[in-house]
Amino acid sequence: MGETEQRPTAGSRLGAQENAGISTLEHGQKPPMTPPGKLVSIKIQMLDDTQETFDIPQRAPGKVLHDAVCNHLNLVEGDYFGLEFPDHKKMMVWLDLLKPIMKQIRRPKHVVVKFVVKFFPPDHAQLQEELTRYLFALQVKQDLAQGRLTCNDTSTALLISHIVQSEIGDFDETIDREHLAKNKYIPQQEALEDKIMEFHRSHMGQTPAESDFQLLEIARRLEMYGIRLHPAKDREGTKINLAVANTGILVFQGHTKINAFNWAKVRKLSFKRKRFLIKLRPDVNSSFQDTLEFLMASRDFCKSFWKICVEHHAFFRLFEEPKPKPKPVLFSRGSSFRFSGRTQKQVLDYVKEGGHKKVQFERKHSKIHSIRSLTAQPSEQHTEVPKQSSSFAYGDDNDAAAVQSCRQGKELKASAEDTGQHKSPSLKKSPKESRKVDGAVVSTVEEEEEAAKDRVQQNRPQSQQPSTGSLTGSPHLSELSINSQGGPSVANMSLSPNLSPDAKQSSPLISPLLNDPSCIRTDDEEEVKRKRFPTEKAYFIAKEVATTERTYLKDLEVITSWFQSAVSKEDCMPETLKNLIFSNFEPLHKFHTGFLKEIEQRLALWEGRSNAHGKGDYQRIGDVMLKNIQSMKQLTIHLRKHNEILVELENGIKNSRKLETFCRDFELQKVCYLPLNTFLLRPLHRLMHYKQIMERLCKHYPPSHVDFRDSRAALAEISEVVAQLHGNMIKMENFQKLHELKKDLIGIDNLVIPGREFIRLGSLSKLSGKGLQQRMFFLFNDILLYTSRGLTASNQFKVHGHLPLYSMTIEESEEEWGVPHCLTLRGQHQSIVVAASTRAEMDKWTEDIQMAIDLAEKSSGPAPELLASSPPDNKSPDETTVDQESEDDLSASRTSLERQSPHRGNTTVHVCWHRNTSVSMIDFSIAVENQLSGNLLRKFKNSNGWQKLWVVFTNFCMFFYKSHQDNHPLASLPLLGYSLTIPSESENIHKDYVFKLHFKSHVYYFRAESEYTFERWMEVIRSATSSASRTRALSHKEPHAY
Repeated sequence: MGETEQRPTAGSRLGAQENAGISTLEHGQKPPMTPPGKLVSIKIQMLDDTQETFDIPQRAPGKVLHDAVCNHLNLVEGDYFGLEFPDHKKMMVWLDLLKPIMKQIRRPKHVVVKFVVKFFPPDHAQLQEELTRYLFALQVKQDLAQGRLTCNDTSTALLISHIVQSEIGDFDETIDREHLAKNKYIPQQEALEDKIMEFHRSHMGQTPAESDFQLLEIARRLEMYGIRLHPAKDREGTKINLAVANTGILVFQGHTKINAFNWAKVRKLSFKRKRFLIKLRPDVNSSFQDTLEFLMASRDFCKSFWKICVEHHAFFRLFEEPKPKPKPVLFSRGSSFRFSGRTQKQVLDYVKEGGHKKVQFERKHSKIHSIRSLTAQPSEQHTEVPKQSSSFAYGDDNDAAAVQSCRQGKELKASAEDTGQHKSPSLKKSPKESRKVDGAVVSTVEEEEEAAKDRVQQNRPQSQQPSTGSLTGSPHLSELSINSQGGPSVANMSLSPNLSPDAKQSSPLISPLLNDPSCIRTDDEEEVKRKRFPTEKAYFIAKEVATTERTYLKDLEVITSWFQSAVSKEDCMPETLKNLIFSNFEPLHKFHTGFLKEIEQRLALWEGRSNAHGKGDYQRIGDVMLKNIQSMKQLTIHLRKHNEILVELENGIKNSRKLETFCRDFELQKVCYLPLNTFLLRPLHRLMHYKQIMERLCKHYPPSHVDFRDSRAALAEISEVVAQLHGNMIKMENFQKLHELKKDLIGIDNLVIPGREFIRLGSLSKLSGKGLQQRMFFLFNDILLYTSRGLTASNQFKVHGHLPLYSMTIEESEEEWGVPHCLTLRGQHQSIVVAASTRAEMDKWTEDIQMAIDLAEKSSGPAPELLASSPPDNKSPDETTVDQESEDDLSASRTSLERQSPHRGNTTVHVCWHRNTSVSMIDFSIAVENQLSGNLLRKFKNSNGWQKLWVVFTNFCMFFYKSHQDNHPLASLPLLGYSLTIPSESENIHKDYVFKLHFKSHVYYFRAESEYTFERWMEVIRSATSSASRTRALSHKEPHAY
């Protein structure tokens, strides 16, 4: 008996694993059993106009065919797509996923089924995969050619210019004319060719992935985007067209929209013979009747349109697939049709959880191949550099390193770090052709974890293979570079995503440094080391002073060495500002260099091998602390200047575009692992750390201890200094936070004004006519902003609206709207309904908003106008919140990348967005107090050995270094949303002082050297993984004077 020939899929040819049923099944579920029986061949026309044949069992439901196509394409977000075919009456209908295929397609040999986009989301940024956006771009291209997507000439030319950019790359007049002569994107294209080429000229450097993103950004604003017209008549017999979209049901006259019925207003949809009926919810302000009636060409046309409406409503409005109705015992009434598959929310959740493996795909019409994150076995055939991502060539360690990060319209400024450890960076541009990095790779902690899993599964070494990974929608935001062993540092690059969230810099399957077997410490070595050193608590407290002082000194060097060196090479900063900054930071750096040397000398004596456990004068730290804290008091004159430094630097940035660009480029360097103005606050934060350390030391010592008197005196001295500067520090932290938020927001003016205080930021879902839409909210003491994730290269958040807190009321409204953890915020001029991800998150927001309302009521009155260009959003929750823009505005979007600047994609705001959580100013203040440095052993869930790493915990994030001497982190792990626990017996971690961090499927184990360090790491990490107590006594402080 002959076996059926196995057809190789696009994925299998590239070595990818098969992922049957991934398009519509929840993570972890198995696909339904394929019915046995005779196979039938069905031809599928893809969006790139190729045809593929699939052999499907005769009795199989439509879902089997749909899943087969998605598997063939390795398409994760297949739920947005559908299969369309002409029925026996030549009417185009959608394949029902629940019905047997042969009951729908009568003569499969003579029918070509089309694989097309079925559900068009309101925001293409919700499409997480580059392949999905590519297929959507092909659909737009197809709709243009067929005349289905109509728009004015300017918009048409702009759309085609992005298609051309993705297909042939940068502008070349000769190549452009030849390409446009061979390819007709629209009828009568010749009249627009000059305008197309003019637009194409402005897309220099834009990658295919970015072109897709820009194409969809323009297309989504067009009135006919994703619209399929269904002819009908109203009650008066006037010819109209009906359509369905993510927002509801639309009414067109010709190609002009004349009415819209949002899902929130629709109570029931039904059909009776040729009549399509829409029953609306009662509304006293509406002039519509309770039930609207439209006449269609036939019952089949009417039923087909009704089915599409039911599917759109379920996909965009429901949280999960509707349950099937129970079968009637005797008589059935009405249609049993229901939506089958995952809803949009389920798709978004699945992709965000990362429960899939990404593979390559090839753009049929493009000269530039696109690569998604490679988790299959590495292939040596992909040596050509894909244009949308940096590729890494592994050369000798002595090779010079350079990198070019793709940006549209301009070259990326990068810093070339020399091989010498003490050499400062320069801010000169990399040559445009320089696209390879010798001896360097980029990694994230989660990517290392995946690499470890692959090693365990395959049990053999793998060659280095560059890849790109999706950042948007991913909970993994660590974006810092890794250097190869012993190699030079690489030129800095921005890892924040461009217009394409997938267009991220390459990263390795296996990090050559963090997965180096030589870095793995054996248990015997660890035991010998542990026995050799002191074990008393005072020693580890003293050691914490040394480890955190090393990090503090490195932070000072960011200003005194790296920043000063860069400033000296660029004529962008006034001399007065230079003198103000460096004349106050250099004395601090000089003093703390000597301070660290004294501490390390004392520890060296304390750790002496021959007398480690003896008693002696060297086994104390209080005297060293007292001496240096007394000397430190003479430096308070410099510490008092930090407020002025912060204000003057921000004013300089505000008044000088050149200085603004310089500081922004410096922040993109790897050595500047935090926002620049954060480093200016470090000296004040360090005083608080000294105070906390001395408090722990005094609490540990009995009054009779030889070191108690010095320790208590040192505590009194440092407490006095902290008390003098604490009020100034609170104002500076708020000022710094407002300016940091200003960089993350667009569409807003005068965010930083005297008296404004930041309270909380985080992700909430806002209820609108399109259902629940994720929004980023920013709460201040006078106003509440809500934003959406920006669609620009800078990855900023666009302000949609604001609610003054004066006279606002807040109430729970879960029962009213049927949405869990739901709140209604009622302002003087508008109301919005929001939902939190958990009850705990809702309680935090409720308490903070109520507190802010109380503060606003005590103030003089309503807040001033805040938004730069966004009109107030006066829509009720029942109305859509789609931004209305004319087609004339669309041409402006082509230069968005030129206007916007590169931006860090791993700021606290972005972490909160991806992990659907929030952070308050109280949390930031606690984070300042809970900073720690030191060596930890790290282990992945599926790895065998432990790696020794130098770890710095600050700003809710763990930064990993090979040693404390490194100038910049190798990788980072933001901890917001992570859970902190101790491993259970079943996890077989039979070691002391081990704690566990886990977020969804990502698990990491860390091992400390002593009980004290274990408790300290648990304490500081817990401050980031769980918010501070909401109980607070916040009095309204005096307005901040800037």
